[in-house]
Amino acid sequence: MTKRTHELSEYKAMWLYAMFDLPVDTKRARKEYARFRKSLLSEGFLMLQFSVYARYCRSEEASVAYRNHIHALLPPEGQVRLLTVTDRQFGKQEVFNGKKRESAEPPPQQLVLF
Repeated sequence: MTKRTHELSEYKAMWLYAMFDLPVDTKRARKEYARFRKSLLSEGFLMLQFSVYARYCRSEEASVAYRNHIHALLPPEGQVRLLTVTDRQFGKQEVFNGKKRESAEPPPQQLVLF
């Protein structure tokens, strides 16, 4: 039997962005903000910037499932935007820390089945 590795296509794998502007003017609003942020982290999202999070998804179908999870977590006020880009597009982003160029976050290690 021949061993075969199936790498995910960088055109099929997706990154799901969650970008949000939530009010923090009251104690209750701050609590909702913290709850939403912690929920994103527990769903496997990485913080890219303040209020900008992203999660690697193996496929468009997986990104739809995570979108549905986020819909259930939405806070009562504020704005949340969801954006999906391919892994290829994600890898083309330019990241700067000051004037120093840095690499974009790599996708998580993939499990290879034989």
